[in-house]
Amino acid sequence: LFSYFLGNGEDGLHLAWSEDGLSWRPLGEGRSFMAPAVGNKLVRDPCLCLGPDGVFHLVWTTGWGDRGFGVAHSADLLSWSAQDFVPVMAETPGAKNCWAPEIIWDSHAERYLIYWSSTVEGRFAETAASGDEGWNHRIYRTATRDFRTYEPAALFYEPGFNCIDATIAPFGDGYVMVLKDETRHPPAKNLRVSFAERMDGPWSPASEPFTPAALWVEGPSILRVGEFRHVYFDAYTQRRYGLMRTRDFRTFEDLSDRAHF
Repeated sequence: LFSYFLGNGEDGLHLAWSEDGLSWRPLGEGRSFMAPAVGNKLVRDPCLCLGPDGVFHLVWTTGWGDRGFGVAHSADLLSWSAQDFVPVMAETPGAKNCWAPEIIWDSHAERYLIYWSSTVEGRFAETAASGDEGWNHRIYRTATRDFRTYEPAALFYEPGFNCIDATIAPFGDGYVMVLKDETRHPPAKNLRVSFAERMDGPWSPASEPFTPAALWVEGPSILRVGEFRHVYFDAYTQRRYGLMRTRDFRTFEDLSDRAHF
């Protein structure tokens, strides 16, 4: 199952499915399964998590300058709860945004970990000039057990460069994180990898880039397909999706020509 958005996210949540992780088709003839209702009323970067309670929990970007994210829940992906806006960065002075939240169940701590990228003015001055139009992101996090109370936002990962679009998956005896190096000056715009024994870290330094050189990419998603892990990404300057396949997150094979969306 693949959750996605179209355009600027104005019409809400879209879903696609695949039998092999290569050929993807839209569900519901491409219709929206949930219209936006909170924040600036967008559903961008939707991330689904099936919890141990048997319920799908969805988080998403509600607007470019919103300082929180949207949350909703569904047992069947058809009927959705009322949407909540969680103003998780509202109490952080200088916070400018809250982009691409992701949610994952942390079985060790028995809670949902939610993490996203934000620019906070005055922080990380060494990379302040590295991004587009003053954006200088790092990865932040919160956690919840009941979706009513949330831990205060805290810095989650600082790789030493401007970064967005982190995504985490279980791997081996621990976890793997794929994230985007958002450096614009000089251009990076690639994907890198980090590892941790526990979901709350500490996380290793970021690897060298593994996506094709000179290709600007973002929005990674990780899917286990047999013995492989697929890392899908948005090659946004070329208006297409790409796919890198790996067994160990250290060597990768480019299967973009075999992936069809």
